Amino acid sequence: MCGIVAHFSAPGQSGDRELVARMARKLSHRGPDGQGLASSGRAAAAHARLAIIDVENGQQPMRADGSGSLMVCNGEIYNHLELRSQLATRHVFKSRSDSEVVLHLHDELGHDCARRLDGMFAFFASSGDSFVAGRDAFGIKPLYFGRAKQGGFLFGSELKALAGACTTFEALAPGSTIDEAGKPRRWFHPRWETQPGTNRQVTGLQLANRLERAVVKRLMSDVPLGVFLSGGLDSSIIAELAARHYPGLMTFAVGVADASDLAAARHVARALGTRHFECVYTISDAIAALPEIIYHLESYDAALIRSSIPCFFLSRLAAEHVKIALTGEGADELFGGYAHFSQISDPDRFHVECARLLRGLHGMNLQRVDRMTMAHGLEGRVPFLDLEFADFAMNVDPRLNLWSGATLEKRLLREGFAERLPGSILRRRKLEFARGSGAESGLHAFAASRVSDRDLLHASHKFPVDAPKTKEELLYREIFAQLFPGEAWRASVARWQPEASSHTTPC
Repeated sequence: MCGIVAHFSAPGQSGDRELVARMARKLSHRGPDGQGLASSGRAAAAHARLAIIDVENGQQPMRADGSGSLMVCNGEIYNHLELRSQLATRHVFKSRSDSEVVLHLHDELGHDCARRLDGMFAFFASSGDSFVAGRDAFGIKPLYFGRAKQGGFLFGSELKALAGACTTFEALAPGSTIDEAGKPRRWFHPRWETQPGTNRQVTGLQLANRLERAVVKRLMSDVPLGVFLSGGLDSSIIAELAARHYPGLMTFAVGVADASDLAAARHVARALGTRHFECVYTISDAIAALPEIIYHLESYDAALIRSSIPCFFLSRLAAEHVKIALTGEGADELFGGYAHFSQISDPDRFHVECARLLRGLHGMNLQRVDRMTMAHGLEGRVPFLDLEFADFAMNVDPRLNLWSGATLEKRLLREGFAERLPGSILRRRKLEFARGSGAESGLHAFAASRVSDRDLLHASHKFPVDAPKTKEELLYREIFAQLFPGEAWRASVARWQPEASSHTTPC
């Protein structure tokens, strides 16, 4: 895991090493284990490294002998051993790093190399007068690109790296690649995007077995790892599966002193026998951290900021003990776990809403996980978004996931872990992260004390686009505008758009 930046110059020029070095310094928090810089022809790239696989020899950028290819990659490639065995007869590997397979796959396949990668990733690879940059299917890892002021393209893991160096910038869409022609193209086209599942024979046990494979895959590491544990269904499932295969597993929980999440997480940790750690924070702590949180998050979306506050403190705690944390993101999108799904009785509409949420996840909950973990040099992994598992889950007949009367949400998941988790956890309703950790009400009160009725009345004059509608939204927008002035920033901010019949937020 790391931060990456790259410059691909205009024809006849060389990649700007000095520029990418300056850009990389803005991402040093993403890679506390060292920085690398390299150039080849029209390309220059830099890398801020968080060492996970082959700690001693996995430095980037990487170059291929003979071809002049240059590559930087952020993420984890879970099928790298399989790919390495296929490539080793034709390419010389210099490390055990999982990222090195991207370098050699790019030499052979160009754009199509992304289709062969099973993992979470964002990469830039160049050779001669061409380059390819790509992003994983769900956008777990971020990648932004823009037109450089001196010509060519710039890439970065966060927008702050591009600010001041680009005329325009935007996010590369999940499941897409882009080359020197400047037009992104999608490589990820799952059948479930257009067709609801019809498999009525799926059981909770089958679902649990598939998810276990996804969790085991994400235990790949040369450094310690743990699990974020809120005591909700999703994180408890991930902790249960990880504890089966990782002796001495560490779990981490966060909340204000009387938060329901803390009590529930303790209960799960005792049942699983994990080494459990807690971070207890106050509303004053949360308020003081708001500028830092918004700086790393690069968003003014109120729901996203609220849920990022506990994630920020949780990541800081976990980073004191581990370099990797597994999280439960993705389950609510796959199985319709948010409150507004209770209003959907039509199976096809239920499925369409799940697919819509999955497509937008990169700009909301996945952005929160990436930015808050990387703010502390921590890698977040999301087993529910394993490609094989997500495909299986999205091809389940949506009628098996419909809410019915008093039936709890995500009933197939609950069924699959009925004998593995405490009954109180299996019966626990979903709570939004900010509410379960206890931050929500205090933030509302603080915003009400800081923003006057007159300020809110005139908010649309100061911010005519995406005008704040509440005092809390205006408070966050003011902080964001101070940190990131200019319209180009506003255009890049993802906003949660609920389904037409809903006014709830999935954070």
